[in-house]
Amino acid sequence: MTELVTRNYWWSGITKEVGKYMKGCNICQRMKNRTEAPVGKLMANKIPKKMWTHLVVDFITKLPLVVGKNAILVVCNRLSKMVHFVATTEKTTVEGLARLFRDNV
Repeated sequence: MTELVTRNYWWSGITKEVGKYMKGCNICQRMKNRTEAPVGKLMANKIPKKMWTHLVVDFITKLPLVVGKNAILVVCNRLSKMVHFVATTEKTTVEGLARLFRDNV
């Protein structure tokens, strides 16, 4: 756009003023070229064929302390939506998480 204006006009600070005008112009914002590739279609996740092969795992934290536990490990089977809730602490290590998963799921 600056190039089109500078073909016929020139003044000191022209680039800055044209840029400022374009940022405030609704039509300029809607019509400007996009540099990123167009977004493709959304693809749905494949439906699992067997139970307990595709899982969703998450923690619920910042709960009040009850019997030394202040978090919940949530393990959900994507096919049946069956859920296991396991009481734990926020300071659970990776090894502790593996043990919780092995013993409770």
